[in-house]
Amino acid sequence: MKKISLLVVLIFSLAQVSFAQKDMNVMTYNIRLGIASDGDNQWNNRKNNLASILTYFDADICGMQEAFYSQIQDLEALLPDTYAWVGKGRDDGKEAGEFSCIFYRKDKYTMLQTNTFWLNQHPETVGLGWEAKYNRIVTYAKFERIVDKKIFFVFNTHFDHEAVIARRESAKLLLSKIKEIAGITPTIITGDFNAAPSKEPIQILTDMANPDHLLDTENISLTPHFGPYSSFTGFQSKEQEGMRIDYIFVKNGDFKVKKHATISMSWNGRFASDHHPVLATLSF
Repeated sequence: MKKISLLVVLIFSLAQVSFAQKDMNVMTYNIRLGIASDGDNQWNNRKNNLASILTYFDADICGMQEAFYSQIQDLEALLPDTYAWVGKGRDDGKEAGEFSCIFYRKDKYTMLQTNTFWLNQHPETVGLGWEAKYNRIVTYAKFERIVDKKIFFVFNTHFDHEAVIARRESAKLLLSKIKEIAGITPTIITGDFNAAPSKEPIQILTDMANPDHLLDTENISLTPHFGPYSSFTGFQSKEQEGMRIDYIFVKNGDFKVKKHATISMSWNGRFASDHHPVLATLSF
């Protein structure tokens, strides 16, 4: 009888470990480009704190926006060597301009495929699209979860901050490319969309009348959202009203979102970026 009880406990414990290993902490984080004109908020004064957010909250996947190659190199040095990243510079498809890179835990996930496309009328070519002020990109990667060989995709992007038409057309293109590239494979989408939930780009992405729509992880979280509602701060301590512009979406697969949070940590009143990171704990 005692042996049976011990066996039951062992099986239960192993099951708990397996479930825990399948939980995934996904983060989206606009890290603010590194420019000297930011004064006290310039990158060298923020990078250690920013890296510590990823490690403290145990981010398994982090879609970053506004990252220069030099900033990525800094994070490579600051983060544990269990992290790797993929991405391309938006201005030449190599190292020039901002990256929408994806950091991931290489001890948990094997990267199988990655590429970047541009948010314009010719997505495979570097260039502006639909009156956008800057080149805009989507970096994606196909992963295999080591513990159970589950395949999934991650797409990460940063929509234009000025042109309304660019954000609208970018939303349409993103849905089309996700369908083309990922098909019915479970997919996670992170990004700074420069649009509040009520605005057209987010409405296009989440329109349930469209079979290719995305699900906002905040809306399907099993526990209420934690932290400020707005994700953009402009380095200001007071919450910026109506500035929820950073999102984590999912599509396909049996996703369960356990928690959703906007992380508003500061050090002596200073934030690690002009955006708060958004974190979702999910399983599938």
